Amino acid sequence: MDDQVFLDMISEHQGIIHKVCRLYRDTPEDREDLFQEITYQLWKAFPGYRKEAKKSSWMYRIGLNTAISSFRKKRPQVAYESVLPDYPEEGQNEEQALRQERFFAILKELNDAEKAIITLYLEEHSYRQIADILGITESNVGVKLNRIKNKIQQRLSK
Repeated sequence: MDDQVFLDMISEHQGIIHKVCRLYRDTPEDREDLFQEITYQLWKAFPGYRKEAKKSSWMYRIGLNTAISSFRKKRPQVAYESVLPDYPEEGQNEEQALRQERFFAILKELNDAEKAIITLYLEEHSYRQIADILGITESNVGVKLNRIKNKIQQRLSK
């Protein structure tokens, strides 16, 4: 295995890991722990990586599976205060940052499968790609995605 190829891949696609960590963990410390666990799982799986799958799809699959399996081991209670921003994203004003954090708070209320689907959708993956990553049918992705969107819309309008 070429260590530099792996490190370059992690460096290039670390945003994927950060997004999964932010969605599945509340505190910076827990996010850092999950980031390390996902990176470790990617390292273990890297020798078996087949070039037929896109790197990002492969990383999402491992990242989401790691987050979901470790989330089940220790399911923390989420308080709304715990999802206040650690830092605003570049170019955001305070109102945009608060809206984004409200959106993330709503996403955290979704179940594990819903979080995975909406995360991939927001990353502009096609239904086919989402189906391949999660091991479900394209039509199932469409049905679930519509339900998730309705659920989010209802909570945002409250």
